Amino acid sequence: MDTFVLLQHYWWLIISLLGALLVFLLFVQGGQGLLYTIGQTDEERTMIVNALGRKWEFTFTTLVTFGGAFFASFPLFYSTSFGGAFYVWMAILLVFVIQAVAYEFRRKPSNFLGEKTYNAFLIINGVAGALLLGVAVGTFFTGANFTVDRMNMANIGGNTTISQWTSPWRGLEALADYRNVALGLAVLFLSRVLGLEYFMNAIDDTCIRNRSTRHLTLNAIPFVICFLVFLISILLSTGWTVDPTTGIISTEPYKYWHNLLDMPVILILLIVGVIAVLWGIAIGILKSSKQAIWFSGIGTVLTVLALLLTAGYNNTSYYPSLADMQSSLTIYNSSSSEFTLQAMSIVSILIPFVIAYIWYAWRAMNRKPITRQEIETEDHLY
Repeated sequence: MDTFVLLQHYWWLIISLLGALLVFLLFVQGGQGLLYTIGQTDEERTMIVNALGRKWEFTFTTLVTFGGAFFASFPLFYSTSFGGAFYVWMAILLVFVIQAVAYEFRRKPSNFLGEKTYNAFLIINGVAGALLLGVAVGTFFTGANFTVDRMNMANIGGNTTISQWTSPWRGLEALADYRNVALGLAVLFLSRVLGLEYFMNAIDDTCIRNRSTRHLTLNAIPFVICFLVFLISILLSTGWTVDPTTGIISTEPYKYWHNLLDMPVILILLIVGVIAVLWGIAIGILKSSKQAIWFSGIGTVLTVLALLLTAGYNNTSYYPSLADMQSSLTIYNSSSSEFTLQAMSIVSILIPFVIAYIWYAWRAMNRKPITRQEIETEDHLY
């Protein structure tokens, strides 16, 4: 494997890891979506919002970093998807913007919209944010409607657009594929499961803990069903493979299943991740364990990491084109130059230090659980 190919694989690993961390951090969105379900009084809702308020910036920052890293390492995907499926991406951007506005102004005195409006913003973000992100990631496996013509770069004074979207729905057509919807719903219910487990860990209140335990079962069942529908359908579907020598793309039955068999380490990651998520759910339901979030959280990261690596490794098209097979994007034909990837790789050495800082900040903010007494005496409330 030459240096350029190694760098392409390295940066797909980085992108996959950021995506996996983002899905875990969506517990903030999941918790927001349950604001009125778990918090049945104003005081309880304030406790929930302040528990989530300690972490919402982690999710927002990871989302921005994920998008920025994708743009820098695989710019053709960025221009194709973000420039073509902009209805979906603009909707995602909008729901995350109103989340930031809600946390900033929810408890500001004399806010003209009122606290209930900002609560509604949080719920919209909690439901639509997780669902749309899951649907968008589903297209990594199911494909999208676009064409790529690199010859347009030579059209001086003419059309220099490389990518063209072939559907007037601009990405919303992804909702017509049940596999994308299944993944979107799986991410939504997983975020709610993680949110409930986070409440058990971060809020010291019997009423909230009991409600969280009860609703954990109600959200875990649809999560497992939707995830199995997506996983089984993908493993049994036809995928897109690329010849690394010629760059020619062709279809291959059971491509993603073959990928897991060809890459046993990733298969093990997937199995361990799924078991960890289920174990976290089990101890959350049976014991209301404060540790459930860590088992399910680590399992989520491992599972999503394995799925994204399966989508991009082993000569697989990670963004298949449904309009023109040869336009499908792979880590080989959509990456930045070797020099750019090398330069960014030097910067990526700082990633472990950033993760360590996040872990330190997390522990510092969660050292003292949220209580009713703290809410009554706290000067800064979200």
